Amino acid sequence: MDASTQKQHTNDEQSSKRQNRKKARVRLIPIWLRLLIVLALLILSLIVGAMIGYGVLGDGKALDVLKKSTWQHIVDIVVGD
Repeated sequence: MDASTQKQHTNDEQSSKRQNRKKARVRLIPIWLRLLIVLALLILSLIVGAMIGYGVLGDGKALDVLKKSTWQHIVDIVVGD
């Protein structure tokens, strides 16, 4: 092998090693924060869905969903007390 062929072979090996190494990924939003965001969105969608169901589809006021007495009344109906 002459010097130029050996040098090219060495460069090819180095470039293939660089391609094999994965780049370190920098996350803009950490995983724990993503989980908190998803949890908050789930809770928000549950509350908004209950408000729409109670206020628009039902015959009550939408903000009554947030009152404890409303939920106590629903539980009493379901349990049969």
